[in-house]
Amino acid sequence: MLKQLFARKTDFSQSEDTHGPALRRTLGPWGVTALGIGAMIGTGIFVVTGQAAAEHAGPAVLISFLLAAICSGFTALCYCEFSTLIPISGSSYSYAYATLGELLAWFIGWNMVLEYGISASAVAASWTGYFTSLLDQGGIHLPAALTEAPLAYNNHSLVATGHLFNLPAVAIVLALTWLCYVGIRESSGMNLLMVLLKVGLIILVVVAGYRYINTNYWHPFVPAFVPDPHGDGGKYGWSGVLRGAAMVFFAYIGFETTSTVAQECKNPQRDLSFGTLVSLAVCTVLYLAMAAVLTGLISYTELGTSEPVVTAIKNHPELGWLRLVVEIGALIGLSSVILVMIIAQPRIFMIMAGDGLLPPVFTRIHPRYRTPHINTLITGTGIALLAAVFPLDLLADLTSMGTLIAFVAVCAGVLILRYTSPELPRLFRVPAAWVICPAGVLCCLVLLCTMGWLNWTLMLVWTAIGLAIYFGYGLRHSRLHRRKLP
Repeated sequence: MLKQLFARKTDFSQSEDTHGPALRRTLGPWGVTALGIGAMIGTGIFVVTGQAAAEHAGPAVLISFLLAAICSGFTALCYCEFSTLIPISGSSYSYAYATLGELLAWFIGWNMVLEYGISASAVAASWTGYFTSLLDQGGIHLPAALTEAPLAYNNHSLVATGHLFNLPAVAIVLALTWLCYVGIRESSGMNLLMVLLKVGLIILVVVAGYRYINTNYWHPFVPAFVPDPHGDGGKYGWSGVLRGAAMVFFAYIGFETTSTVAQECKNPQRDLSFGTLVSLAVCTVLYLAMAAVLTGLISYTELGTSEPVVTAIKNHPELGWLRLVVEIGALIGLSSVILVMIIAQPRIFMIMAGDGLLPPVFTRIHPRYRTPHINTLITGTGIALLAAVFPLDLLADLTSMGTLIAFVAVCAGVLILRYTSPELPRLFRVPAAWVICPAGVLCCLVLLCTMGWLNWTLMLVWTAIGLAIYFGYGLRHSRLHRRKLP
């Protein structure tokens, strides 16, 4: 039994078995890059930047972004090596299957539901805030009962709010689910359009705001440490910069989404490494530029709002015309993040079902659209339900844990495979792997250690559900060793 649980998979061709025609290979290097940018630019640049500056790092949030980019870069390099070795749509799950064994691969794959599915619900919930703000400017006011979740997170417990459900979040998720159902070419084209629009809008904000930067707001660049009166740490200082890095790290979540569309790339070995690294570099530059402008337009202490970009613009009446641009840009940015997550999650389910760990229904491909249509419907429905009912902060807790655990597995897996299978051809190799891979693991573990007890409790519950599914179904139907079981 123990040997079966930790059996490693070496032949990944069987994971591509599907019920129906194969997925259509339509994505080139720039299409993959657009997916990575689409997954990253959203909540991070429109919300997290201001909150990290106001609550933790001050103007030194730029250093926080650099530290987070370095940590993400370690992981991105590891994803690139794996993507050229195992160019199929399993991402961290497939990489763990090749290096850590089936049980841990299931654990990683199950946590990727948090990274892609539940994170999309969190982004959809935040999409509602910008949508209602835009409607308010036009004199249209939706009732709170239809824009707020019926549950709120308060003092480590869920309490009823009296609201019905988050209607705008449900609407945007279902609309984008239909787009993903129709086909990867159509959804990828829409994503590329949204990426071009929101990047253009961000550049416009940076260029327009640059003229009004007051460098006095950047002094002191690293504010003096302020201890918490209740003894719960404090804020600012260099410790605040590190805590800010932990917060803005999640603005980089999404670059690894490129590895989930390997089976739809024209040349996976070339396109995946290019798309992953270029999307990470582009987003890092945009994050730094936006952070510099925001902290130069207004005091960092005033940026801790749900719309920090709008807050900064309001401080300069000359930039009033930018408010509508920002609202539209935020809606486009958040929409593209939801779209990419809905593209990614069904393909994780599909590859796990191809291995026998989930029922065969998850491998079915639509005969006309050539997409995992049943998977897409299941994913979209689940995301919509979560976004309708649960509050943003609770969804974010689960997302953070799942993502970091997956990153640890990928960084460790590169070294393991270097040792166990050194003969495999690697079109991309992590430079100085014995330094970069452990550094990536260490960065992720440090961030995991900052999580509170509630995060770990939620993770234990989620893990228990996943293990029940694995031992109840996956173990006995695994294609890797099912013939050996009684």
